[in-house]
Amino acid sequence: MKKIEAIIRKSKFSSVKKALHEAGVNFFSYWDVTGQGHEKEGHVYRGVTYSTSDIQRRYLSIVINDDFEQAAIKAILDAGATGEVGDGKIFVSDIKESYRIRTGEKGTETLN
Repeated sequence: MKKIEAIIRKSKFSSVKKALHEAGVNFFSYWDVTGQGHEKEGHVYRGVTYSTSDIQRRYLSIVINDDFEQAAIKAILDAGATGEVGDGKIFVSDIKESYRIRTGEKGTETLN
């Protein structure tokens, strides 16, 4: 089992969610988060300078069977990219075990 954590633009969330569903990933959790990026200068919009040091993003947490890993990563990369700085990051880690609280089941069956 793998855990995919992705930090993406909020504006790309709908596209990423749709792409994940099309890739067969139908369950994940997400949160609105604020983070710090490399860009330190502000942007000017209608004569007002806005700070870009605090960046609003969406954080996705996805636990999947190993055979869905590459499809999920490709879905996020394809649907979440704009080609601009600040598109986000994807982190992948191994999950040792999972349990379904309701039944006590363990292993990959808990992800279905």
